[in-house]
Amino acid sequence: MKTDEKILKTAQALLASDGFGAVSFDAIGRALGMSKQAVLYWYPSRQELLAAMLGSWLAAEADVAVTAVDGTDTPNAAISAFVEAVAAFHLGDLDRFRMMYLAPQTLKVEMQAPMETGALDQVHATTSRMYGALADCLGGDPLFARQQATSIHCAVLGLALMFGLANGIKDPLKHSQKDLIAALVARLTDPE
Repeated sequence: MKTDEKILKTAQALLASDGFGAVSFDAIGRALGMSKQAVLYWYPSRQELLAAMLGSWLAAEADVAVTAVDGTDTPNAAISAFVEAVAAFHLGDLDRFRMMYLAPQTLKVEMQAPMETGALDQVHATTSRMYGALADCLGGDPLFARQQATSIHCAVLGLALMFGLANGIKDPLKHSQKDLIAALVARLTDPE
């Protein structure tokens, strides 16, 4: 494995085990037996490290979504498969979800500099692949299908947000993940 990949895997492991506060260049260097400066060589800023982590996670999310809808034979089946797969992806690792969708909005000003064009291009290509796969299954007007796919993804992210909040404040929701995922699918699909 290349050094930059090792750094990313280590940062992701630190996040998974100890949360965002544990992800520092010093901690990554210690875990890999290298200096902070060596880590900074590959990722000169926390923003670049976050962008790299985000890129790999977003690709994994898209892979899950594309695989889920592949082979579905109706729009309802595609929506159900997409919602269930993407919800499971995020609910299975709430810290990763928080880093992907909440941290970029809430980090301090020095971390909020615009992402590099290359990183944004990667994000756009990945989300285009994910939304395109679902939109293709929805049929109809391509633009409207794409808008629906984006909205469906946003609805799943809202569900994950609520479970993340409940987890964060140690106040569980009154309904199970399974029940709320089923309710979301029922709301998003057409009655058959």
